[in-house]
Amino acid sequence: MRRTLVLATALAWAAASHGQVSPEIRALHDRVFTFDAHVDIALSFATEESDPGVDGFEPVDLPKMERGGLDAAAFAVFASHGPLDETGYARALEQARTKAAAIRRVTLDMYPERIGLALTADDLRQHAAQGRHSALMSMLNAYSLGAAGEHLDEFFAAGVRMVGFTHLGHNQFADSARPSPQLGDGPALHGGLSDAGRNLVARLNDLGVIIDVSQITEDALLQTVALSRAPVVASHVGVKALVDHPRNLSDRALEAVGSTGGVVHIVAFGSYLEEPSPERSNAILDLLSRNRRETVEQSEAYFREMREINEHLPGASVSDLVDQVDYVVELLGIDNVGLATDFNHGGGIAGWSDVGDAANVTAELVRRGYSEQEIAKIWGGNFLRVFDRVTALARPSP
Repeated sequence: MRRTLVLATALAWAAASHGQVSPEIRALHDRVFTFDAHVDIALSFATEESDPGVDGFEPVDLPKMERGGLDAAAFAVFASHGPLDETGYARALEQARTKAAAIRRVTLDMYPERIGLALTADDLRQHAAQGRHSALMSMLNAYSLGAAGEHLDEFFAAGVRMVGFTHLGHNQFADSARPSPQLGDGPALHGGLSDAGRNLVARLNDLGVIIDVSQITEDALLQTVALSRAPVVASHVGVKALVDHPRNLSDRALEAVGSTGGVVHIVAFGSYLEEPSPERSNAILDLLSRNRRETVEQSEAYFREMREINEHLPGASVSDLVDQVDYVVELLGIDNVGLATDFNHGGGIAGWSDVGDAANVTAELVRRGYSEQEIAKIWGGNFLRVFDRVTALARPSP
């Protein structure tokens, strides 16, 4: 969709890289609540090795959030996938506990005056009104919850308020949009959700935890929508009609999310926004084969080399991102779209290479003719509405 340039004629639009936008657009950006629905953290997050209070090499830290005017982000408690056995579950649980503890540490101990842990939508609003940022604790890959989700209450108590069922590979709850050949996956394991997955939908609804349908198969997504009494979100996805990637959602899947009153968050992940050139794809694959980012030194080297790849072999841009926003708005309406980055796990595009560039997205939305009210919905208002509704529909245990 190419919208008429309503605000572009009224504002002196001047988008450039690294947050260099006009004062008028920066003021608009600062007025709206801005939320990134998915960022990853390393196991070293919130330690002396990786201090989020320092403007460091990673795309997400507090100085960059401050520079970019990003009010809040969903920080993911992510654990990598493995065999569906007790050893695999135990390893993933350890990773998830480490990351949940790190998010609590940075918000409650290290920098509580700069960032708070958000347990409700009102917390997100209050922190922004106080001039503080927010961390919403999410979970990507419920694999770490155990064979039957027995650790869900533990992570809810720690602060998790959004859960995505899978990542790379089928797990005990659902089929993944990207089966894992290394784990012997076929196209499907459960035909969508397993019995444990269906039970998890109900338990998340009862707790008031937002269900994230990113990463699962279309069958699993449609089954989740049919079972959930609360709106669902897709925290970091693209549009399959524009780029045919396994992680992107078909119109049918997009409409299913919209039918719940949910939100589709378009992610700044290059290969979901455009088909990368062979040269760029090969360079990234080579980097990933050489660097597993298992140490802080490896992570620093990874981000440095990725910046070099982006400089010499540029891929998708903020314009491509907003093309997909436009598509979802045309299909579902302005109330069902949001934004995400997947920073620290491969996200980043020209014009939005770290959270300090966030105002460039606002500039592009203005250029397309979105009003301030519409931009406020896209950047975070739609998510706040869903969060409120999911909380209202919870059924706490007596």
